[in-house]
Amino acid sequence: MIAAVPETRRPDEARGPRPLLAGRRTLAAQTAVYAFIVLPLLALLVAVPAAWGWGLGWADVVQAAAWYTVTCLGVTVGFHRYFTHGSFKARRPLRIALAVVGSMAVQGPILHWVADHRRHHAFSDREGDPHSPWLFGTSPAALARGFWHAHMGWLLDRNLTNQQRFAPDLLADRDIRLVHRLFGPLTLATLGLPAVIGGVIAGTWWGALTGFFWAGLVRVALLHHVTWSVNSICHMIGDRPFTTRDRSANFWPLAVLSMGESWHNLHHADPTCARHGVRPGQIDISARLIWIFERLGWVYRVRWPTPQRLARFTAR
Repeated sequence: MIAAVPETRRPDEARGPRPLLAGRRTLAAQTAVYAFIVLPLLALLVAVPAAWGWGLGWADVVQAAAWYTVTCLGVTVGFHRYFTHGSFKARRPLRIALAVVGSMAVQGPILHWVADHRRHHAFSDREGDPHSPWLFGTSPAALARGFWHAHMGWLLDRNLTNQQRFAPDLLADRDIRLVHRLFGPLTLATLGLPAVIGGVIAGTWWGALTGFFWAGLVRVALLHHVTWSVNSICHMIGDRPFTTRDRSANFWPLAVLSMGESWHNLHHADPTCARHGVRPGQIDISARLIWIFERLGWVYRVRWPTPQRLARFTAR
């Protein structure tokens, strides 16, 4: 197994002579990005009338909630806190599982996701940040444009973040390279398995269709917009109890749906911290799962917050 990023430099602080960008998406890949954005969004728009009196049963609700929870945690615990920031060390089976489940959230292949997010932290709310809402100014029109850009517009840029600069540790990992290449099949699996399960539960093709719609397309769309809201809303409004060099903020209404990611201010103050919700009442489901993994012996060297650690960042 390949060694982790050296402890003397946080992954999100990657710097060096390599260029910021490297290559562009192919036309096929760019078309797929549009499809991943538009199709689940259309499903979400159809969801309300579809649920009004027909087309939604308890099996669909339970399956969609289960798929949402698992794949969301794959992103928050796996892609974000582990692979991007090194908040803990993981045994190889869990490392691979987190990469696979995170990929099934359909937010892009793991190497692209991690490189983009490390770049975001390296240039947060400054030129070079791939999805800051503050790149166009502070007028109402500029902020509206910035919100769109931070929420989903940035995804349509065909330029790719340089993985050699921002994710060399993962590029050197054979397991992660394989999971990255399997993003297409994993996307088919995350949409197809809910259909299979729904069909088996209901014993009908209609059950398969509603499973695909609710636990597949609608679940992916909801998770997309919750994740993107951390990029947009959590850099525009909210509480800022910790000192940062950017405008990251805590937005409590998203805490449960984002599994603790919307406690974004502390995260930007201390990116490698395994817990983002550090104050009383701040629910952080991702941190609780990491705690469970630690008790099971599946993860170790977890970077938990301490009073001394938090004191360095407290603004008031």
